[in-house]
Amino acid sequence: MRVERRSPWLLAFNAGGPATRRLFCFPFAGGGASAFRGLAQAVPAGTEICSVQLPGREDRYSESALTSIPMLVSALLPALRPHFNLPFSFFGHSMGALVAFELAREMRRHPNTPQPEHLFVSGRRAPHLPGRRRAIYALPSAEFWNEITGLQGTPAEVLAERDLMDLVEPILRADFQATETYRCREEAPLATPITAFGGAQDPETTLGELEGWREHTRQFGGVRFFPGHHFYLQSQWVALGDAITTAPLAGADG
Repeated sequence: MRVERRSPWLLAFNAGGPATRRLFCFPFAGGGASAFRGLAQAVPAGTEICSVQLPGREDRYSESALTSIPMLVSALLPALRPHFNLPFSFFGHSMGALVAFELAREMRRHPNTPQPEHLFVSGRRAPHLPGRRRAIYALPSAEFWNEITGLQGTPAEVLAERDLMDLVEPILRADFQATETYRCREEAPLATPITAFGGAQDPETTLGELEGWREHTRQFGGVRFFPGHHFYLQSQWVALGDAITTAPLAGADG
């Protein structure tokens, strides 16, 4: 596995051979670029995983995390644009699904910017649908962590150490603020196909909520569930990689 730091915003994983296409991966709340290493081992040679590194995590820990989806999109477009020189698609999990979706819509506003061939959204209800639980980003620390623990995505070693929890809490709060204050503006559906993924045991997303993504594309690729909870992808990289690499591209019939 070859790993290359392309910029502060991008970590590239290549399992072998020259890259012929790229999959940009956008992380969940609190997640860093290294979260998608497993996906790089599950896609065919020639598919390069370009994992987005947001401010405030891993080797960008000293930077302040951004607290809104529009702020993230505004920063990401110029940072990623130089890497759109190969055919590419987007994959985003949870918060990352919103970031990928809004970035695709922002790119559509720039006629000379290449468009993604496919948008894969995971573990996130359609953007126009209201949330089913209370906002947590401003809760007192104990209540905040009680909610976070229920999502089953925080490593046990973090939950076991108060000092580690204190380190990651500002990043998580910023990311939850970004998602909980997000409001989807009404726009025409994307030409880019959208396929929605979810965990079969994930209480955060129902079939109906994932089906709602069809309103935002002219080519809906349907919904697929994988065994597991909200962070199903941690045990389903091979199946997920297969679903992504066999999906139809923009402009295909169907």
